[in-house]
Amino acid sequence: MKLSNRISTLTGDGDDGWALLYRARALKAAGTEIIDLTIGEHDIRTDPSILAAMNESAKGGHTGYASVPGTKPLRDAVASRVSARTGVPTTRDNVLITPGGQSALFAAHHACCDEGDTAAYIEPYYATYPGTIRTVGAIPRAVPVQADNGFQPTATDLAAARGARSLLINTPNNPTGVIYTRQTIETISQTVLENDMWLISDEVYDTQIWRGEHLSPRAIDAMAARTLVVGSMSKSHAMTGSRIGWVIADAPVIEHLRDLATHTTYGVAGFIQDAAHFALTDDPELERRVGAPFERRRKIAMDILDTQNTVRLIPSDGAMYLMLDIRGTGLSGDSFANTLLDHHNIAVMPGESFGQAAAGHIRVAMTVDDDALAEALRTLCAFAAGLLPEQ
Repeated sequence: MKLSNRISTLTGDGDDGWALLYRARALKAAGTEIIDLTIGEHDIRTDPSILAAMNESAKGGHTGYASVPGTKPLRDAVASRVSARTGVPTTRDNVLITPGGQSALFAAHHACCDEGDTAAYIEPYYATYPGTIRTVGAIPRAVPVQADNGFQPTATDLAAARGARSLLINTPNNPTGVIYTRQTIETISQTVLENDMWLISDEVYDTQIWRGEHLSPRAIDAMAARTLVVGSMSKSHAMTGSRIGWVIADAPVIEHLRDLATHTTYGVAGFIQDAAHFALTDDPELERRVGAPFERRRKIAMDILDTQNTVRLIPSDGAMYLMLDIRGTGLSGDSFANTLLDHHNIAVMPGESFGQAAAGHIRVAMTVDDDALAEALRTLCAFAAGLLPEQ
């Protein structure tokens, strides 16, 4: 029997972008000690207080079917958080709770795109974006942005999105660590308005701001009605395995997304929602503590990278990643990352995993302890310097 075209072509050319990660994990499973800087998984785990709240809720009986759009207390807490952070009035009617940010991306594209529509996304991109678009029968279209402009989309770049039904952006950005400036957000908004598009804004790293500020496009005039914001507890509270996120949109959009959830996920476990509510309301400092190691490691990395001139750091103002320009070595990101793994047991992600706009770059996840990260970066820089042609 033949599988459906949609399920068998989700990854397009068959490459999901994670080949190096799989190779590093296979080496680790075989007993090789690997410094793994590939994936955005905290090296700390969910705070014990959140787990205690989850356990208490489960033991208290909140293990049956939960409200599909999300419990009222959690939707209220998310709405309050969004209102405070963006200045845009938001109520529970603007919130759908989802099983993580990935599910929210899936739902948002279902809301915006019909089968055969074109759905655009900024490149470099998080590796699941094109496949997520294909899940709804839409046609993915990359909108490449330039490394030499700090990966900030310009009006010229965004012209490639014309004719699309939706545009997906991500700020603070994975993989680059770039935060879009106000000018960039205003340019994106103008493009969306002029071309009558939906905007899907992935803001799962909105608590990890190391320099500058995050501006949600939903706060731009006339944009709230055509913007769907994706959020998550995964990065802000180290709740990656709990699978808890949300979509923020106008109330009529949320009503339709509620119908979609009824026919797909049927909501999120109540005890996980209760734990998320606890995390958002009990300790205002928790988000800062979760993000603090990455801010500290960014400074460690900058100090090390400042001592050499072979590897160039793309301005990394947010998130848990460093995007390093290694074009001076003459190698592609793929070749550099695979050779680094072979020779030094250090695993980083090739820029090409996130689209050709990031070719000649590598992404480093700051998700190991400070000393291990510093050791890996010094080794990486020395390795890069050794690749330079003799003068």
